[in-house]
Amino acid sequence: MDKPASEMNARQKLIHNITELGKKAFNPESSEQSRAEGKREFDGFIQRTKTLNVLGALSMLTRPGHLPPWLRPKFLQILSLVPLRENAVRPTMEFVFALHPSSTIKTSEAAVPQKKGANITHEALQMATNLLAAPPASVTPEKWYSGIGPQLLTLLDGEEGPELTRAASYIIGFGILGRKASGAPGTAGWKYLAEPLLHGIKPLPNSSSEMTEDEVIDLSKPKVIVKHDELVTSLRRLHALTVSHPNPGLCKRLLSPLLLSFLALGTWKDTKPALTKAICAPALELLKIHMKLAPSPDLILFLVGGLGYNGGLNRKNPEWIYQQTTEEEISIVDTKQRFGVQADVSQISLDDIDTKTTNLLGLISSNFSDSDISIAFLELLKRWLKSTRKITEPTNIIIKQEEETQQDPFVQVIELKVLQAMMEKFPDKFSTQPKAILALVSEILSSSSDDDDDEIISVALSLLNMIITVPGFQKSRVKPEILSSIESSLDRLSKYNSETSKTANNLRLLLLYRDELDDNQSSESITPAGPTDRQIEDRKTYSLAVSYITNSSNLPPVRVEGLSLISSLINSKSPILDVPGILALLSTLISDSEEYVFHKAISTYILLASSHPKAVTTELLDQFIDQKERKSSDERLRFAEALSQVIERLGQTFTGPLAKHVGEGLLQVAGRRGYRPKTKEKQEREAKVQEQKNKEADEAWGGKVPNFSDEMSREEKERNEILERIVEGWESKKGEEDIRIRASALAVLRSSLEVNMLGLGVGVVNGAVEVCLGVLRGERELEKGILRRAAVLLVMGFVDGVRGKEEVGRMGFGRKARGDLLGVLRYVRETDEDGLVRRHAGDVVESLENWEVGRFVGSVEEGGLRLGGLGGGLTGGLSGGLRGLVVNPERRIIEEVEEVEDQGGKVRPRIEEIE
Repeated sequence: MDKPASEMNARQKLIHNITELGKKAFNPESSEQSRAEGKREFDGFIQRTKTLNVLGALSMLTRPGHLPPWLRPKFLQILSLVPLRENAVRPTMEFVFALHPSSTIKTSEAAVPQKKGANITHEALQMATNLLAAPPASVTPEKWYSGIGPQLLTLLDGEEGPELTRAASYIIGFGILGRKASGAPGTAGWKYLAEPLLHGIKPLPNSSSEMTEDEVIDLSKPKVIVKHDELVTSLRRLHALTVSHPNPGLCKRLLSPLLLSFLALGTWKDTKPALTKAICAPALELLKIHMKLAPSPDLILFLVGGLGYNGGLNRKNPEWIYQQTTEEEISIVDTKQRFGVQADVSQISLDDIDTKTTNLLGLISSNFSDSDISIAFLELLKRWLKSTRKITEPTNIIIKQEEETQQDPFVQVIELKVLQAMMEKFPDKFSTQPKAILALVSEILSSSSDDDDDEIISVALSLLNMIITVPGFQKSRVKPEILSSIESSLDRLSKYNSETSKTANNLRLLLLYRDELDDNQSSESITPAGPTDRQIEDRKTYSLAVSYITNSSNLPPVRVEGLSLISSLINSKSPILDVPGILALLSTLISDSEEYVFHKAISTYILLASSHPKAVTTELLDQFIDQKERKSSDERLRFAEALSQVIERLGQTFTGPLAKHVGEGLLQVAGRRGYRPKTKEKQEREAKVQEQKNKEADEAWGGKVPNFSDEMSREEKERNEILERIVEGWESKKGEEDIRIRASALAVLRSSLEVNMLGLGVGVVNGAVEVCLGVLRGERELEKGILRRAAVLLVMGFVDGVRGKEEVGRMGFGRKARGDLLGVLRYVRETDEDGLVRRHAGDVVESLENWEVGRFVGSVEEGGLRLGGLGGGLTGGLSGGLRGLVVNPERRIIEEVEEVEDQGGKVRPRIEEIE
């Protein structure tokens, strides 16, 4: 017996054994003792069988009609609990991916589970998420998530391939932690999927590391709470989860409790390359992600105050600290005394603070807006002034901070160092808050005296000089009371005998000069008004969004946040929007490998189309046509999807020259005349390279390379050969247009017909129908089945759109045209190789035939129907008239009724239908 037949027998034997053991274990007519014994045999057999085999057998058996009614619910329950088996989550995911039609792409992947997560589509991923995210009714959430949680977290390590890592991240982030029922703190999902990551980086006070049997305890060293490897694993898994799922809100929830931990680890001093790669780099990356998702002045102040953090929940008396145990390892150690030994919990040295300050300012500069930096700087300056002398607190800047942080001398030293470094590095950024700075300067100068420290006054004068020398500064936009206070203070300070008096006098003259210059300009011409506060803020938001999108180092959640910022500007109808620039940005994101990024880009296209329909639709059409042949087929299909959704959003406004232009462009792609010379040249080059590789492989093997894939049955081979032929036939050959692209163009045309057929125009609609009839008649190859499906669906949409409406006459869809269409569709219904095409063609034929009957049997006109010469005539009583016919002996209409003689010489009317 050959191997395929043997495998078929093994599969049938497995199904038979499971069925028989199941009947023995669950037969309600058997005795309780017999069922108990059968249950033990059944459970043992299921546990010994491989997970994939169990899934395949139970999936087949639980189909309707395969089992007795009392046995099918039992098998369904067992099937739903398969993921709780040991190491069963990955096989379950692979089984779903292999089972889903969109995942069966290549011959080698059609009959076996996909290795390394190849060809995981969004639809297959959604199916796996629905299967694993929610517990079955027969098990508690605690048991379910405690079983699948560790398995899903293991997949985040990346050892099974990046695709399975992304799939696990999607299931955890979107399916479990992204839902309130399973992802809120306190729920089972949060307990088993979020807390292991969080506590591996920031453990609870009484935590302790698990010890192996052979591990030797060194009593001279502090107790290790989290080992280096566990810390590395937690950071790696949290990074994978954060960057691979479409939930920026969840990113904030996961990262916000760990910000100081990321700061401490990411800015660790003097690390070896291995330690930097394992701990410092991922911690710093996670900190950057949170900075870009939730930038604010409060976050800057929080990080500044936490520069001295080195671990623990209680910052004054930490329960544990991060400690470098070797040159290449950092662990979390307990600070409690053990046998007279206590961990070193001394505060970080000032030299370390200098290094951390430099690193933090670099992060702040690249991840925060000038406005956020300016507000944070002012708050730090205000705190320094309060520590130097008593000053009335201004009311225009209010940022709350913990009292213990404000009173901690070590934190005050850190804040002073950061303040000095910010004044040296960011002097140009503070001009974004002129009102707040002038208010603070006014307060400092007005309360100053000759006995005050010159350093405080020098800082205030430096800030004032920075503001009034900025191009575009206008005294008229400063509050009069603040301006008057500053001028009087400068006049007073210029008379002191101090180092700052000369600077104060110069600034007084500069203010006076600018005032006179403004007066002269106002007398000659009207000074143009500067940008409003809203425009300034909108420009900052737009610049921040562009930086999030264009920076190649930004991770997917950050790019999505950038799109959200642009969407907020579009919703508010901001006047600063650069539509061509936004379209250029979106065209780059639509080809993003992360599906939730390009889906967000499509949503932004739809939003922008409400205000700029012509620009958006024209851009999408040009990208889809791809005249310069720069886009891949997948990218063009995404543009087609976006174009279809934009057209649906426009509705009845999709009309006129714009609709005609779009329709003609789609017809150009859908027709058979498309020629892509650059694509042809590329394919020829790739074919030569592949031929050379095959030749070298054959020479190295000494003959044709054998196929080492698993043996398949004859039916499976035939099925996969057909699938491979179809898929290969989709791609463009000899420069022809890709079949999938043509089918997509017809699909978008059908959407346009359904939205506004009259808006497209008679020429485009008739052209679309002609193209479809040409496809159905002349392109009968097996691989072009998807093209014929799209064609027959467009015809169906056209018929549904004009049936029984006035559009019939306008579209020229008269009796002859209907007859031609019926002839083609009847032929397709009987001869096409694709079952779906035949079924759709039959539906359209039936619809047209019913329409023809309906044209003859219409509603009765008022007064009824009169037929002369029929036994005295017949009036009324009919439920319908004869549409298209006029039979009335009392009235002659020359255009419709003529008298002719028959063979017997009798005169009778000749009746013709007028279209």
